Amino acid sequence: MRLTRPVHNSAMKIITANLNGIRAATRKGFWDWFADQNADILCLQELKAHEHQIPLEAQCDGYYRQFHFAEKPGYSGVALYSRKEPDAVHIGLGSIDPDTDWLRFDAEGRFVMADFGKLSVISAYFPSGSSSPERQAGKMIFLEQFLPLATRLKDAGRELIVCGDMNIAHQRIDLKNWRGNQKNSGFLPEERAWFEQWLQSGFIDVFRQRYPDKEQYSWWSNRGQARANNVGWRIDYHVCTPEIAANIKELSVFTDEWYSDHAPVTAVFI
Repeated sequence: MRLTRPVHNSAMKIITANLNGIRAATRKGFWDWFADQNADILCLQELKAHEHQIPLEAQCDGYYRQFHFAEKPGYSGVALYSRKEPDAVHIGLGSIDPDTDWLRFDAEGRFVMADFGKLSVISAYFPSGSSSPERQAGKMIFLEQFLPLATRLKDAGRELIVCGDMNIAHQRIDLKNWRGNQKNSGFLPEERAWFEQWLQSGFIDVFRQRYPDKEQYSWWSNRGQARANNVGWRIDYHVCTPEIAANIKELSVFTDEWYSDHAPVTAVFI
C-alpha cells in the first residue's frame, strides 16, 4: 500500500485497541473515529477474523498494514498499522526468537513487531487464563518466555514500545474490585509479580508513570452494569524502554463511545 499521508517528525501518536472482533467494531463506527485521530501507528488485538474477512473500512488508505491471524476461525489475531513503511516486520514470536518454542502461541495470532530504525513497536495480545487451569498454566509459560525475549531486544540496543491487551492488572489501583479478584486470572499474585519483574528489568508502564494515582480502566465486563458503574480493569498498556518513556507527552483513554468491551488507549511521544 502506498503511503499517501505525511509522516510527522515532531511527534508520534500510537493507539492501541482490543476490538473484540474487527467486524463488530467496524459496525459500531471504530474506523470513523480512527479517521479523525491523525495517528501514526495503530495496534489492534483480538481481530477474530481471517484476511478475507477484514472489512473494507479497515483497509485504511495511507497506512501499511501487518497482520498475525490465528489459525482458529473467529479467534484472537493482532494487527499493526503504520503511516511509515517499516524497515522490517516480524510476524509471530518465533520469527525473532526461533530458539524458544512459541508454536502454540503463534498459532493463536498474538504478536506483530515493526522496526523503524532503532525503534520497534509491538502489537501483542497476551493470553487469558480465565477459562481453565490449563489456559492459566499456558499463560504463565507465555509470560516466562516473553520477559527474556523483551529483555534481549532491549539489551541489544532496540528501543521498544510494547502495546496491547496484556490481560494483567498490575496494581490494586488498576481494577475496581481488587479485593474480590485476588484469586482470579488477571490479578493473581504470580501475574502481578511477573509484571513487576518486567518493570524492574528496565521497562516502564508510561500511563502509570504519568498518572501514578489515577483510577482509569480500559476494559469492562459486558455482564451486569460494569460499564455504567465503571467497574473495570486497566489491562491495555504502552510499556516502553526508558528513553522512549521519557518522551511521553500525552496519554488518554477514549470512553465517549464504545466500539468494544475495551477502550482505545492513545499515547503521544515527542
